[in-house]
Amino acid sequence: MPQPDAIFEKGLPANVDAERFVLGSILIDDQMFLQVAGTLDAEDFSLEKHRRIYQRMMELKDRNERIDRVTLANELMRHGQLESVDGLGYLVSLDDGLPAIANLDSYVRIVKNKALLRRIILTSQRTIDRCIAGDEEADSILAAAGDELLKLGEAKGGAGLATPGEIIEGYEGGLSSFLDPSKRIQGVSTGFLKYDEKTGGMRPGELIIIAARPAMGKTALVLNVAYHVAAKLRQTTAVFSLEMSKESLLTRLLCAAARVDSQKFRAGFLNADERRQLQMAAADLVECPLYIDDTAGTNLMDIHAKLRRLKAEQGLGLVIIDYLQLMSAKGRYENRVQEVSALSRGLKLLSKELSCPIIALSQLSRATETRQGDHRPQLSDLRESGSIEQDADVVNFIFREEVYKPDRTDLKGLAELIIAKQRSGPTGKVQLVFLHHLTKFENRMGDFDDDGGE
Repeated sequence: MPQPDAIFEKGLPANVDAERFVLGSILIDDQMFLQVAGTLDAEDFSLEKHRRIYQRMMELKDRNERIDRVTLANELMRHGQLESVDGLGYLVSLDDGLPAIANLDSYVRIVKNKALLRRIILTSQRTIDRCIAGDEEADSILAAAGDELLKLGEAKGGAGLATPGEIIEGYEGGLSSFLDPSKRIQGVSTGFLKYDEKTGGMRPGELIIIAARPAMGKTALVLNVAYHVAAKLRQTTAVFSLEMSKESLLTRLLCAAARVDSQKFRAGFLNADERRQLQMAAADLVECPLYIDDTAGTNLMDIHAKLRRLKAEQGLGLVIIDYLQLMSAKGRYENRVQEVSALSRGLKLLSKELSCPIIALSQLSRATETRQGDHRPQLSDLRESGSIEQDADVVNFIFREEVYKPDRTDLKGLAELIIAKQRSGPTGKVQLVFLHHLTKFENRMGDFDDDGGE
């Protein structure tokens, strides 16, 4: 932060009167400090003397002492700062011009807004200086700038505390919709009937983890969900693939949608009917609001920037990331566990900011392979970070026993989607069918019968 004279010489945004009135209001009634402290930090003040005064106020409050002109002057004197804030006379003058009925909330908003504008300007200036220096790659500078601006957005804070009345008033449709289950905002359907029954669908702001050992079908499952949301529900879906190319993903989507053997497609042995089915599936996919990104080594800031733009232009129904352990986080971390923890936390915050569900795939440790008897995954098997379990709203595991017992023909095609954690509902198992030649998961026929037929 520049020195006070530099702030005004450079024309940086500031409102000294609003800062004075905030400090003056606290000196008149120190109970006002609690109203201010939840929003403002010392660095939000443009003048150095105002920052010092506010810092000393904070220290007095931390010791449960009263804040008035005498105690504040004494505290400043203890730190050798009384003269640097223009003495007791300036403390007395802080409430000069303060209206009889002070509008403290407005003064605080003005100070916070000016501080945020200054930080945006300074962040932009640092970005300009790095660009002019020419010592770094453009991608690195862009990612760092995005990271700093995102932190500024997080520092700005949200709506804060709300009463039950305010929550209901802000709910779409009011009290009647809040109390009527049929009118309440429903989650996005996955296309798997029994799973949707247990979870209520994928809700805005949720981070959903789907984890499994390699070759269990993680990518196949999320592509099935992506196709259902984009093609059937016509909601914008974004898929970030850090492992497979966009051409490979599109091939899988086409073969699954057209019900064409993916191995025959790759080998080129297709009959006329299969070619026609693929053409029809391709024509449908072209019209779908489905977006695929296969940028290698993408990081959370890149994803954030792309999703914000997509949401502004097209809306956003679902985000899929394949997979978590291949992502990188900006900054330095002592170990990979800390980095993955930062990524899982970042994805959770991103889902809340964008108000859409995010599905992130995750690898499991080898513990499932060495476990005797039952190889079904457990929450403790999540690889590289216990915070994945903590941050996720729903944790699902894919388990196909045929992988471990290939000689048993009765297990062929049987799959379980295990709901190991759910904040707002039950845990349990959902039985699915895995079609090997299509690399596709489907509902069991019995699920349609239980649902009244389809």
